Amino acid sequence: MSRQALDELKRQIRLLEYLQAQDWQPARQLSRGRLMGLCPLHSDHRPSFLVDTSKSLFYCYGCGRGGDVIRFAELYHQVKFPQAVALLHQWLGLPPLLHEAAGFYHMQLHRYGEAITYLHARGIRSPELVEHMQIGYAPGGCLRGWLTQLGYPLRALHQAGLVTAGGYDTYTHRVVFPLQGNLYGRSLSVSAPPHRFLPGAKGGLYAWEQVRQYPNVILVEGLFDYAVLWQAGFHNVTCSMGSHLNGQQYRQLCDSPRTVCLAFDADPNGSGQQAARLLAGRLREQGVNVRRVSLPEGHDPNSFFVENGDARQFRSLLEAALP
Repeated sequence: MSRQALDELKRQIRLLEYLQAQDWQPARQLSRGRLMGLCPLHSDHRPSFLVDTSKSLFYCYGCGRGGDVIRFAELYHQVKFPQAVALLHQWLGLPPLLHEAAGFYHMQLHRYGEAITYLHARGIRSPELVEHMQIGYAPGGCLRGWLTQLGYPLRALHQAGLVTAGGYDTYTHRVVFPLQGNLYGRSLSVSAPPHRFLPGAKGGLYAWEQVRQYPNVILVEGLFDYAVLWQAGFHNVTCSMGSHLNGQQYRQLCDSPRTVCLAFDADPNGSGQQAARLLAGRLREQGVNVRRVSLPEGHDPNSFFVENGDARQFRSLLEAALP
C-alpha cells in the first residue's frame, strides 16, 4: 500500500475515535487538546497513556510504546502491520454494511420455521429476547442480492466476508447474532462447522455497555448461555464467546471495582472449569472479586435451563459460587 493510501486511512480514522470504539476513556484533559488515561496496552493502575488529538498520536509513559492509529491497532490486536491495516479498513467500512446485513437476517427469522424450531430447542422463546439480541436467520442465497440492490459493490461484500470468492452467501442455514463489528452464525446443519464468525476480531464483551453498570456481573462462554440467562431475568450477564478472553474483554472486566461470577461450562474433560480457574487468578491480580459457579457436570448455562432448570435454581448456584 502506498504512503498516500496509508495517510488517507489515518485521515479517515482519527486515533481518538478508534480508541473510544475500544472503550478507552480519558481520565483528564491536558493543554493543547491532549488527553491522559489508563493504557489499554498493558495493566495500568494510574493514567500513563497520552493522546495528542491534534496530531492523532499516542505515547504511554508506562510501557514506553507509542505511534499512530495503525501502530495502536498492531499492538492492541497483537497483529502485524498488514493485518492492522486490513482491520482498520474493515472497521471503517463495516458498521453500515453489517447493520444492513444483520437487519436483513433479522427480517428472515420468522419466515423460516426451522430457525424458530431450533431457537425453541435451545430454550429461546421470548420475543423480547429476540429483539434485544436482534437474532436473525441466514437462509443462504439471498443476502448478496439484497445488499447489491442497496448499492453495496460485490467487492465490499467479499472483503467483509459476507460472500465467498465465488459470490455465494457465506452464511447458509445459520442463526445469526450481531456483534460489535462482526456477526456470529450458528449452523442448523450437523454437516457444517457449528460456529462461524466473519474475518476480524470478535470484539468486546457482549452487551457490555448495558452490563458495566452492575456491581455484580455474570460471565458466560456462549451466546446461547447469555440468551437463557437474560430471558430468566439475569440482565447483569455478559458473554466472551469462548473461554479465552481477548485483551479488550479482559480490560473491560477490570475497568472498575466489581464482582465477576464465572459461569463457564462444566465440560466432562474439565476444560471449561480449568479456563475459569486461570481467568479467576488473572482477574484477582487486578483486584477484581471473582467467584466460580459450579454447574452440574456436563452442563453449560444453556443446557441447564433447557433441561428444566429455572431462575431460582440458578440463583442458588450463584449464591453457592466459590472464590
